Amino acid sequence: MKKIKWVIFVIAILIFSFLAYFVLKGKTGEFDSFIYKIVTFNKTDFISGFYKFITNFASGIMVGIISLVFLIIFKNKRYGGFIFLNVFNIFVLNFVLKLLFMRDRPYELMIIDEVGYSFPSGHAMAAFGFYGFIIYLLWHFNLAKSAKIIFSVLLGALIILIGVSRIYLGVHYASDVLAGYMVSLAYLILYITCVKKCLKFGDLNGDS
Repeated sequence: MKKIKWVIFVIAILIFSFLAYFVLKGKTGEFDSFIYKIVTFNKTDFISGFYKFITNFASGIMVGIISLVFLIIFKNKRYGGFIFLNVFNIFVLNFVLKLLFMRDRPYELMIIDEVGYSFPSGHAMAAFGFYGFIIYLLWHFNLAKSAKIIFSVLLGALIILIGVSRIYLGVHYASDVLAGYMVSLAYLILYITCVKKCLKFGDLNGDS
């Protein structure tokens, strides 16, 4: 299992590196255009409203609020603390990467206002990094296996939908979103490896 974890880590880093290279060379146009056409093949007011709603679940404000809720409901405050640290790390990492690549957003495609650089997608990174860590924690709580599966599927679907929303709303290229997922996947493997020894899993309330 440990070997598989590090194989996934290497694959994620390689995919991100290839994407970064092609972005710097300006060679992701066909891929980005192809995915955009698939995602936006049927634009309606309802779908636009849905994605405008979904995309908010990876905003800094929403992730911060959810983190605060976890900090309050967990009796064992180490869980809330590591959730907050995780969020902080993700946003700092995204900030640094965006400054490194300084890719402009697809302004001609935007249907909502957004500022800042485009690569990698901060919402994709936050979605995968934040909700991915929540999924990891869920599987260590004393919940029924069926409940763990249901929550994991729902959160997994949310992660995907947030990424799709960024493409649909025209604030990111598909390569931005995929890169955001890959860098957060690699980051999560490192983060969980570092903090898991400090986590003492109990019930859903965070008791040791």
